[in-house]
Amino acid sequence: MNIEVIELKGHIIDSNILSKTLDKVTMMGGDFNIEHLDVGKTNNDESYAKILVKGKDHKHLDDILREIQQIGAIISTKNVNTKKAPKDCVLPDNFYGTTNLPTYVKIDGVWKKVRDIEMDCVIVIETINGEKIPVCKRMGLIKEGEEVVVGYDGIRVVPLERTREKDVFGFMQSEVSPEKPLEYYSKTMMDEMREIKKNNGKIIWVVGTAIAHTRAHTILEELIRKGYVDALFCGNGFATMDIEYALFNTTLGMNNECNVVKGGYKSHLVAINEMWKHGGIKNAVEKGILKKGVLYECVKNNIPYVIGGSLRDDGPLPDTIRDVVKAQDEMRKYIQEADMCVILATMLHGIATGNMLPASVKTVCIDMNPYVVTRLQDRGTHQALGIVSDPCAFMHMLNDLLNE
Repeated sequence: MNIEVIELKGHIIDSNILSKTLDKVTMMGGDFNIEHLDVGKTNNDESYAKILVKGKDHKHLDDILREIQQIGAIISTKNVNTKKAPKDCVLPDNFYGTTNLPTYVKIDGVWKKVRDIEMDCVIVIETINGEKIPVCKRMGLIKEGEEVVVGYDGIRVVPLERTREKDVFGFMQSEVSPEKPLEYYSKTMMDEMREIKKNNGKIIWVVGTAIAHTRAHTILEELIRKGYVDALFCGNGFATMDIEYALFNTTLGMNNECNVVKGGYKSHLVAINEMWKHGGIKNAVEKGILKKGVLYECVKNNIPYVIGGSLRDDGPLPDTIRDVVKAQDEMRKYIQEADMCVILATMLHGIATGNMLPASVKTVCIDMNPYVVTRLQDRGTHQALGIVSDPCAFMHMLNDLLNE
């Protein structure tokens, strides 16, 4: 029988979950019959649909079911299936690949939420204090013999739903466009940041070199001092520019009057060398060598920072994590606790962070290049609010609001 009964629950009408599911079945060459549909009559009422999905053969049906499960379809009420990993870093065939949406698996008749969910990983069933717990893990951490979830039985993905109130962070707000009022968004974000901090929430900032080169990093320093930064992610380039400015008042040899000073072409290398001489950023701060800057404020205010390396790095700094997998895992320590993430002027670090963020984290990406913003969303960070604009102008607007 190439037929399966699926269910959809929640605000499936106004969030387009029902239409997306039916469209996906049709686009993949399948067929469907809606056997039951209850439509909620108020904003608080949930809707329910029971749908018979048909495929051309068993494999075709499986392909359809895998796709619509990511939209929110409940495939079955059976317990989840697992297979043992054949060896370290190797997954069993037919393993389940995660999204960043809240995910539940059914174990011994009970739906349990998957811990530390992120996209492009797998689910492992671990025994913790005598209880079976589903945990999200990246492939590189899988050990031989671990119980890895396979197939699609006993898995429920909870889709993002359209907000009931006006909210710039609501899912499916609008297309990426440069025609968005930056002043309005900056005010709304400042209000949101204040609300998050009022509730002891955490905000992660992911920044690129443009923030330092345009001197907007001085505003980030103020945000750190006032408690709006709980973790900082950046590359070796931003960190080096920040330190160069702290030591010489230049970035890439350019001073505040946009003139390249004599010998300035190697100022960033001198900055890197100073950090090596003194054993790293923290030691340089404690010895009084580094007296200002974003990294200085992070050290002084006990704010964790992760400097991820890349192939193009000069130096790099002693604090730069050259192993990108280790850098990812260091970032994961702070991501699962985040309530908000602000990504400014960085494509690689922005997308890397977005790939690890749960869909529940309010995310904003501001960049001059529309490709950066759309690429982040295309890679699966659907919850991101994308603004094509000058991130440095945004920082100055935030600064004005910060001092109101």
